[in-house]
Amino acid sequence: MKVAHLATRYPPGPGGVERHVAELAPRLAARGHRVDVYTSELYREYPLERLPASVPREERTGFGSVHRLPVWSLPGELHYLFFRGLGAALARDRPDLLHAHTFGTNQVAVARRHHRRFGTPYVLTAHFHPIWSIEGGWLRHRIRGFYDRWLAGPVVREAAAVIVQTHEEERLLRLLRLPLPHLVIVPPGYRPLPPPPDGSPPFAETLGLSGPYALFVGRLASNKGLLDLVDAFAILHREQPDAHLVLVGEDGGMRASVEARARSGGIADRVHPVGHLADDPTLAAAYRGARLTVLPSEYEAFGLVLLESLAEGTPVVATRVGGIPEVVEDGRAGLLVPPRRPDELAEAIGRLFRDPALARRLGEHGRTAIVPRYTWDGLAERLDALYRELVPG
Repeated sequence: MKVAHLATRYPPGPGGVERHVAELAPRLAARGHRVDVYTSELYREYPLERLPASVPREERTGFGSVHRLPVWSLPGELHYLFFRGLGAALARDRPDLLHAHTFGTNQVAVARRHHRRFGTPYVLTAHFHPIWSIEGGWLRHRIRGFYDRWLAGPVVREAAAVIVQTHEEERLLRLLRLPLPHLVIVPPGYRPLPPPPDGSPPFAETLGLSGPYALFVGRLASNKGLLDLVDAFAILHREQPDAHLVLVGEDGGMRASVEARARSGGIADRVHPVGHLADDPTLAAAYRGARLTVLPSEYEAFGLVLLESLAEGTPVVATRVGGIPEVVEDGRAGLLVPPRRPDELAEAIGRLFRDPALARRLGEHGRTAIVPRYTWDGLAERLDALYRELVPG
């Protein structure tokens, strides 16, 4: 079967949806499908940054091809990416099925138009975020509210299936009272990071850290709870003056605010933004060396970094939001706290700093009991069955 996956970005652009598509494509090809990925030429979206010229815009792969198309966006709070030539490319290549990623994006609207013109079924993996968790100010939230109320219904209704990752994601979608078609709950998978090379120095040593550290991995964005995290670390600093906070991830507009908050809290020398780690063995070393990984987001549909951390035996402290409680049982593989509560976040982080034995026990439970539940092969198998149901023969 010829399947087209439509996604805003694709590696080497970093991100969870990007990795999701990249992991699925070869596994679906191994099950007899040709997979063509239609994506943008962007490295990141906030701020808009295009891939260097060295990355081919048309690329043949072992599973099919990758088409990196030009995009343009409305300015400021009106930001919305439009693909140039996506509809024409799909009409030229005539896939048997479309699989669009991310609710409310231009590629989903293009998938619907292609379906109405050619009758090709399309599947939507929502990667859903509610209005209050998306980046931007009041105008952007108002525009998204207009989309949810007046535009999303037909796009979702005509999909052959909608895929969500957790029961909480399903609940939030149903709150919009959209005419949902066949809905399937399929969690994402996880592939272990390659280990750091033998004899390589500990990650803390490469940064010159003299004490234990907590690790954050993710884009430095407004919905990640980073200011709460810095405030929590300022509280914790009184009890654990040798502890450090390492922030791994691309700047999504919050780095300057994070550094300013650290300075005002008197912990500028304890907070270390190191940017995106493109080298997976180095990222594995960062997880392994951390006392804990912390994810204080206002919302997460799933939180793949939690699995990355637990796979390295490192426990997590996270907010009790979105799909996180379905991945991490409080007190079993980590500690969960309410969002926007720096005092409770500080207490949970401090508990694992004070009790290394507890940290080891939580991390080991996560590594052996939770991580094995999530595999990309399992997700590919579920999708293969769904595709064949939707396109018989």
